[in-house]
Amino acid sequence: MSWMRLKNSDNEVNIDEIPSIDYHEFYQNVVEMLAVENFHIADYFGYTTNNGLKLIAIILDDLNAEVLIASHLYHYYCEDSIISITAKCEALHPFERDITERYGIVFKDNPWNKPLRFLPNRFDKSLIIENYPFYQISGETLHEVNVGPIHAGIIEPGAFRFTCNGEKVLHLEVALGYQHRGVEEAMCSTNSSLRQNIIAESIAGDSAVSNAFAFTTIIEKLTINKNNISPQLNIQRVIAQELERVAMHIADTGALCGDIGYQLGQVACEALRTVTINTTQAWCGNRFGKNLIRPWGSNFPLNREIVSEIKNNMSDVLRRYDEVRQNIKNTPSVIARFEACGTVDRNIALHIGAVGVCAKASGVMRDIRKTHPYAEYKNIDHKPIVKTYGDVMSRLTIRCREVIQSIEYVLDLIAKVKFDDTITPPIYNTKLKPNTLAFSFVEGWRGEIAHTAITDENGSICCYKVKDPSIHNWLALSLAVRDEGISDFPICNKSFSLSYCGHDL
Repeated sequence: MSWMRLKNSDNEVNIDEIPSIDYHEFYQNVVEMLAVENFHIADYFGYTTNNGLKLIAIILDDLNAEVLIASHLYHYYCEDSIISITAKCEALHPFERDITERYGIVFKDNPWNKPLRFLPNRFDKSLIIENYPFYQISGETLHEVNVGPIHAGIIEPGAFRFTCNGEKVLHLEVALGYQHRGVEEAMCSTNSSLRQNIIAESIAGDSAVSNAFAFTTIIEKLTINKNNISPQLNIQRVIAQELERVAMHIADTGALCGDIGYQLGQVACEALRTVTINTTQAWCGNRFGKNLIRPWGSNFPLNREIVSEIKNNMSDVLRRYDEVRQNIKNTPSVIARFEACGTVDRNIALHIGAVGVCAKASGVMRDIRKTHPYAEYKNIDHKPIVKTYGDVMSRLTIRCREVIQSIEYVLDLIAKVKFDDTITPPIYNTKLKPNTLAFSFVEGWRGEIAHTAITDENGSICCYKVKDPSIHNWLALSLAVRDEGISDFPICNKSFSLSYCGHDL
């Protein structure tokens, strides 16, 4: 099979070295690989070249820690349509939908070829979010319930259309694409890596550290005259990412407790999340870790005072959160609401390409820290936490145990911090290699985040692709609520805790 095989930690590749194969072979290769459990689709996207539209697929081999890349060309003048891979591999659906929306390619036999994001530069601008073609079922005993797109509080815009028989949900379709932010285009509109870094931090505000981590890795791979990355810088970046994971998992624990009226768990988690994000603020001046991750260096290297604060605060959070976790496990009324609710079984998780907490709760071990380690994770014997029931309780249990695990990682890592000024200030506006592709995979708290960049002949980024883990997992939420009471939707929704803005690029 003529696919390029790389590692997550490998450097950039010349775009002309990526194998270009005919679509029939590409189709067969993808279908065969994704039929094997250790393979999953990481990204599939297009960009315009002088020879036509080049479509690039990136598939991860979790067993062998390999990144497989291949491409195929699409010529508008000779191809009206190409057969859909989604019809064989459901995990391809968001990627084929995105390609259709951007470039007008018709994937023959695609079972669900609806707009994905309603991008401003979409191929067919007659398709508008206000007329999204929701799936409909007719019947005298059925009714529809529409939630959103405008929600109470601060939730972002998204429409949830339920088809119900009485209180039972038969079908849920989620329509996103209301924000039209143009993130990927903005990344290509400037050569300032500082501006690009700030944009990356804003992809999803609750994942600012993880997206900045992925972006800086891209820039460091693409830079012509590379510097050495300080081992201390890698340690401190991982500390920041694990603090982000702790804060958001605690937040979701509290949100789930609040939704079932378990106020002890809710208020305790609200307090502990505040301690965690305030610790990050003490480090870099921002509660969500913005300004912290920058290419080649840092403006906020850890000092003894901040290390002491992290150690004291996280030790306290570890003790107090463990009490909350034990209380949840030993409160029958809480367990009764979460167990056997919103179940996604293992086969479904595999078929839809689930990642992160969603996958691990259903018995599918997808965790980049283990399968494709990067930075200091190469030196951590990470043991992913996996459950098998695939229900709300499983997703909550994984979050609870990951909080404990991540705090332990942080406490171990701060013991390795050296105060010898080895971390230099960031370097911006470095010259990038021309006609080159670079990728970066990091494990955000939701799951796998993928960034891919391609430079033109002048070394400017001409294509930048972002894949938030939610793009895989929104379908899992829709399937999880089938045959559940509609009143269980809030806890199912919060147990996945998916990103609207991470989807609406």
